[in-house]
Amino acid sequence: MRLHGFFRSAASYRVRIGLALKGLPFEQTSYVLRKGEQRGAAYLEKNPQGLVPALELDDGTVLTQSLAILEWLEETHPAPAILPKDPLARARVRAFALAISCDIHPVQNLGVLNEVRALGHDDPQVNGWAKRVNGDGLAACEKLIARGKGPFCFGDKPTMADICLVPQLGNARRFGCDLSAMPRLLEAEAACMALPAFSESVPERQPDAE
Repeated sequence: MRLHGFFRSAASYRVRIGLALKGLPFEQTSYVLRKGEQRGAAYLEKNPQGLVPALELDDGTVLTQSLAILEWLEETHPAPAILPKDPLARARVRAFALAISCDIHPVQNLGVLNEVRALGHDDPQVNGWAKRVNGDGLAACEKLIARGKGPFCFGDKPTMADICLVPQLGNARRFGCDLSAMPRLLEAEAACMALPAFSESVPERQPDAE
């Protein structure tokens, strides 16, 4: 398989973690987002949205959207599981993952922030907005798992929730968020980073890291 992405893309990071947890080998093709390489004609043939990641399967089939890719991985390679068996527990894990991937991450990704700049806002305003989005969203995520047993977001094994959390915490730090009041999130992150699937998937360890 080939993962089309970018080392700093949080959504690409999620898929790297998912593939690593499932023990699946893959190659990578990188697109420098700030240069707009993901808008090139060849890549748009694979993913008309012009977004990363996209996962190209051995037969040439292309899957897009990081959570859809993770769901496909779970359905086609069920062990180790990244979703609980219990329907209620699965719903809670998915809700946490969606809170990050749909409500926090999109509002502070590069394309959106560039559009905000184009509306006349300067860098301190844009970065301050991104910081608030991260801080408020992650504070809510902290409450979602505050009463649960760790060390991961939902118990003693990493799930899709952790796969989404770890990249987002990296984004939050880039924008200067104070995470000290989020002990459960930090506990889950620490448990994740003790696993090679997470520690080897970090942006700075990717072949296209700058």
